Order: sequence, then C-alpha cells, then structure tokens
Amino acid sequence: MTASGFRKMALSLPETTESIHMHHPDFRIAGKVFATLGYPDKSRGLIKLTLKQQAVFVKAQPEAFVCLKGAWGR
Repeated sequence: MTASGFRKMALSLPETTESIHMHHPDFRIAGKVFATLGYPDKSRGLIKLTLKQQAVFVKAQPEAFVCLKGAWGR
C-alpha cells in the first residue's frame, strides 16, 4: 500500500482528521490517534490494534503486519 492509499483509507472513516504527532502524519477520531504514517520508518504505516487483533493480523498477513517493540506494540 502506498502512503497516499493509507491516507485515503484513514480519512475515509467518519470524523477522521489528519494532524502531526512526533513529526509524523497521524489520523485521529475524537482527538485520539488511531494510525500514523512514516513510523517506525518511512516505508511503514502504523494502526492501533488490541493485542488480540495484532495477533490475528500478524498471523493472517505476516508479510504486511508486524508488532512493534515498546509502547507502540502494546
């Protein structure tokens, strides 16, 4: 997926706004970040999932989804 495709998908959700967090574009609903672009590197996008959701996504698509270490991975 391209950065523009990621952005388009994120912004297609109702009431989503784009902002900046830690020098990266982020996407928020009701002021809460649910996704960001360019983290952990410029080739990645990050989406906020529960631990259970992470496990399902990583198992189903390990070439596309990875869990991050630290706070973003929890």
